[in-house]
Amino acid sequence: MIQLDLNNPEFQANLLALEKSDAWAVLKTLRLLQAMTWEQLQSSKGLRWELIQSRQGSAGERFYSLRISRTCRAVAWRDGPWLRLLSLHPDHDSAY
Repeated sequence: MIQLDLNNPEFQANLLALEKSDAWAVLKTLRLLQAMTWEQLQSSKGLRWELIQSRQGSAGERFYSLRISRTCRAVAWRDGPWLRLLSLHPDHDSAY
């Protein structure tokens, strides 16, 4: 099962800046993620887990993007069983 790390200050600031309906959508997805396995996340067509080729962490961490709501994507990295969420961004592919 995936364990969530929501302690990054940028992620928290992004989450708290969302409108109420968008924040609820993000929380719903976080609940879903917590119940998933890594294999389920990587194969999910709805969450669209994608490697970000252009960025790495300071210790060489590989960053990924995933759809966290209809209008929002998250940047995160995998650290063993932990999904460490770094930030939230508008989803430019959304129809909204």
